[in-house]
Amino acid sequence: MFEGLGLVGFIAVIVLVVLFLAVFFTFVPVTLWISALAAGVRISIFTLIGMRLRRVIPSRIVNPLIKAHKAGLDVQINQLESHYLAGGNVDRVVNALIAAHRANIDLSFERAAAIDLAGRDVLEAVQMSVNPKVIETPFIAGVAMDGIEVKAKARITVRANIERLVGGAGEETIVARVGEGIVSTIGSQVDHKKVLENPDMISQTVLSKGLDSGTAFEILSIDIADVDIGKNIGAELQTEQAEADKKIAQAKAEERRAMAVATEQEMKARVEEMRAKVVEAESQVPLAMADALKDGNIGVMDYMNYKNIQADTSMRDSISKVGKKDSTDGSSNA
Repeated sequence: MFEGLGLVGFIAVIVLVVLFLAVFFTFVPVTLWISALAAGVRISIFTLIGMRLRRVIPSRIVNPLIKAHKAGLDVQINQLESHYLAGGNVDRVVNALIAAHRANIDLSFERAAAIDLAGRDVLEAVQMSVNPKVIETPFIAGVAMDGIEVKAKARITVRANIERLVGGAGEETIVARVGEGIVSTIGSQVDHKKVLENPDMISQTVLSKGLDSGTAFEILSIDIADVDIGKNIGAELQTEQAEADKKIAQAKAEERRAMAVATEQEMKARVEEMRAKVVEAESQVPLAMADALKDGNIGVMDYMNYKNIQADTSMRDSISKVGKKDSTDGSSNA
């Protein structure tokens, strides 16, 4: 029985030792500490344990430190750890420092860390300082004074300016400024043929304006890659103006026609109004005659003579109308 308990206790001790070693080697990066010692980087094991307690991944600090030590850079572990805790990319900063050191570019760790924390790729900036980048613009259209549209495409060779990477404008600003310079240069030419004959005039004019001020780049050259003829903007504007004038004239003519129609209708209304007044005046005649008969101003014979005269007048009008109709029919038959 005691032998069985001793065997179980021995197995339990072995399991506890294995668990302890597993937890120890998981929590304490011994292999990483050995790698650092082998590379000549002196790091205390307690420093690595402190990184674990501060929730810093030791490999993210030790491996870049080894790389920097082998490259001959004077970088402290506290600098790398503080940059990591600030949310920076330690490996990219160390690679940028190594590249700058190899290219004989003066770049301190503080500036590289600031560039990285500002959101820019510090390694790409160092590489661009050594190997300039070419930015190709789309076709930019400008209109010369003769109304012809000229399109130009430019290639801008830029080099990163390490001193102005923090707070400096990016590539979009360079492209916008160059585009503005191309448009103003084309627009200042009297004849578009001069631009076609001498396209480097655009690059010389634009380059002399100092467009890289306030940006994170230094413009080395601006080359016009292609020049093309666009639309005849002047002719199109004149055509549109003529069309607009035509519509205005038509609108004014329609306005005058509407006024004439309104005047005609108004005159017709006035004629009808005058006729109404005549009818109204004629309606007063029988009333006046009745009053005259009542008052004895006229006699019955006078009234009868008046009616005979009206009948005779009506008969004469009828006879004249019949004669005019017969003469019209005869001329049409002939």
